Amino acid sequence: MGFLAGLAEERVDHRFKGLPPDADGLTVGELAAQRRNLFTDGFTTPVLALSAERLEHNLALMETYATRHGLAFAPHGKTTMAPELFARQLDHGAWGITLAVPHQVRVARAFGIRRIFLANELVDAAALKWIAAELARDAGFQLICYVDSVRGVELMDAALAGAARPVDVVVELGAGEGARTGARTEAECTAVADAVAATRTLRLVGVAGYEAEVPGATSERVTAWLRRLTALASEFDKAGRFSGTGLDEIVVSAGGSAWFDAVADTFAEIPELSLPVLKLLRSGAYVSHDDGQYRRLTPFNRIPEEGALHPAFRLWAQVVSRPGPDQAFVNAGKRDAAYDLDLPEAQVVRGARDGAERPATGIEVTALSDQHAWLRTAPGVDLEVGDWVGLGLSHPCTSFDKWPLIPLVEADGTVTDYIRTYF
Repeated sequence: MGFLAGLAEERVDHRFKGLPPDADGLTVGELAAQRRNLFTDGFTTPVLALSAERLEHNLALMETYATRHGLAFAPHGKTTMAPELFARQLDHGAWGITLAVPHQVRVARAFGIRRIFLANELVDAAALKWIAAELARDAGFQLICYVDSVRGVELMDAALAGAARPVDVVVELGAGEGARTGARTEAECTAVADAVAATRTLRLVGVAGYEAEVPGATSERVTAWLRRLTALASEFDKAGRFSGTGLDEIVVSAGGSAWFDAVADTFAEIPELSLPVLKLLRSGAYVSHDDGQYRRLTPFNRIPEEGALHPAFRLWAQVVSRPGPDQAFVNAGKRDAAYDLDLPEAQVVRGARDGAERPATGIEVTALSDQHAWLRTAPGVDLEVGDWVGLGLSHPCTSFDKWPLIPLVEADGTVTDYIRTYF
């Protein structure tokens, strides 16, 4: 994508932690061309590394999975907010990119994304006016967003008065009492759809929701809710809600990173409707996967015959203090590592004396301060000041957002590129 060319021209400086100090003033492209080694060519700790090989594996696996199950794929871009990764996802067959808030849509549009699924309600008048202007400016731009209330429809209609093109919307079915957004009942969904039909500024294109919010989620409960969602699409179609609007297809969308197997199975049951159905999956965490939450929750644990995602992040930190035989501190903390779901996991040690890597056996992260990780070490563990410790992270969404420029690293430590994020 030509929109990405400017990323390589950005200058490396103090804004980007972990990068070699002697690279200041180089462009990102110039630094990447040097193919420096993460461990021996001046990178400072802490530094987050994204595995080039594992990233490519994960991109290819989800492309194959979506194709095999007849799903369109709009991976959730809020996970990475990295236009370079958006482009790679599109190259791997993605229909478009899912986003959550107007700022993220502006980032995606700045980098030429033509199809955006906004998996959230949007009632901000200023943002709606900007989106209307984008739709008028670019006939190829397609945006779909949630609606879940009559009041929300009224606010959207008022903000979009006089817009050249209607905004496409899907009615969000909530996952149950106590869940997040979404109309709670089919009757409420119908009232919202009626309100959309009464406007000139909005066009109903389908239904959507987020199955991971199902209370006490199990495979059976998630599947039951997904069948409510697909039945709602069928009922709307029978009522003629999609006819006479110029639609080419009906959108049915769900699918985070924990239950996409149930989504695939249930969407396969959708009966023939009056128009083709765009079965849109929105998983996002697969790009980097992780060493915690999604390692436990990934559907590939239930369907191992379909493949396996590989954790692609490793945070490298350095031992800066070894005050006792059972304790050590490394120089990465809450500013650097995800900690909202699980603490980082000590995985490997790279010796300062010989550069050799060994398993981090007997080393456990017990707490994080702002700029330190607290390590408990078992008796006899070989760990000294100056060693690098490689940490696995849990929850990609709160890992990417701490690093504005992330080295893309091959297995031997060669840095081949840098991934820019915009949070």
